[in-house]
Amino acid sequence: MQQHKPRTFTELEDLRSVLNRGNSLDHCVLQGLDLRGIRLDPEHASVAGSVFLGCSFSDEQTPHLLQGRGARVFPAFPDRPYNPYRSALYTWRELMEGYNEEEDHSLDSKVYNHALAARSGGHDIMEDLSQRLHDHAIDDALQDLLHTSPERNVVAIMGGHGTARSDPFFRKVTKIARALTRTGYFVASGGGPGIMEAANLGAYLAPADDDALDHAIGILSQSDTYRDSGYVEKAREVLSSFPSDAESLAIPTWFYGHEPSNLFASHIAKYFSNSIREDGLLAIARHGVIYAPGSAGTMQEIFMDACQNHYGTFGFVSPMVFLGQERWSERTGLYDLIKKEAAGRKYSGMLTLTDDEEVVVEFIRGHPPMAKSED
Repeated sequence: MQQHKPRTFTELEDLRSVLNRGNSLDHCVLQGLDLRGIRLDPEHASVAGSVFLGCSFSDEQTPHLLQGRGARVFPAFPDRPYNPYRSALYTWRELMEGYNEEEDHSLDSKVYNHALAARSGGHDIMEDLSQRLHDHAIDDALQDLLHTSPERNVVAIMGGHGTARSDPFFRKVTKIARALTRTGYFVASGGGPGIMEAANLGAYLAPADDDALDHAIGILSQSDTYRDSGYVEKAREVLSSFPSDAESLAIPTWFYGHEPSNLFASHIAKYFSNSIREDGLLAIARHGVIYAPGSAGTMQEIFMDACQNHYGTFGFVSPMVFLGQERWSERTGLYDLIKKEAAGRKYSGMLTLTDDEEVVVEFIRGHPPMAKSED
């Protein structure tokens, strides 16, 4: 039997509208709501099988009374800089509010410092639960984003976090991401600096004139890496110089919270768990993954992606594009190794190695994902 996602309420007005019509709340989800002004007595709302996530209650709505009527109540977690039950992805404005180079009071920094203290302070089951509930909420919001109509054709771009803005591969990736976005793909990155920033920058510049790319990189290169003074300010200068409503996705993690989240993604799915974040990013990239030069982290992602393709883990196989012959063939031999392992399987035809941006885009366009049954 097909199971339908329960109706979720994250806004009080939507909830009031349903209650005013006398409709049941059975098997609904109420997420992060202040319910102290809402009547939830048996005469006004049935709550059998409903789920309350981090809601605030009046004395007449105490959790044990709701549980007695068949509801399940998950408590709020006070004194945390993040909301475990949030209903939407982040934006860079939300994460960076309060930031300046001298004193970083941003939400991003507060959550990172909180997570760092929790890791170093020993095992805390309540903090562990809180972080996992947060990451589940991000999972849920991410699926809502990706399954809008028409469904988004995700292409992920991976590569080194330390790549300078003046590096030739930064420019190459920016051009690739811009071309893919203009073609209708939805670009995703790991959300950090280096190649990840280049990916989201390219998508951001898709509506702009072609010469905007050189201008933007020229501005950014004045603060070349995320360790340089003025790194965030130069990104903000590009944002103000080239306003854009182009969409892309970043999936960073507070595990590497010392690296700034780049500012060019319209949607940011930030996780506590790096393993969930990495596996999930590869899983949603149905239309392929592009690997620019990177180090051990990028290599790990290549092997994870190859494993997903080898076994058709998510029911399909998709392109793996290696950008940088010198890095992936001559220096590491990694492309040749993956090619040998793929021999005799359909995904062997989904692999390519090139230094040419146009070849990358055409390969993605010419190799849509294949169902596992086709392998």
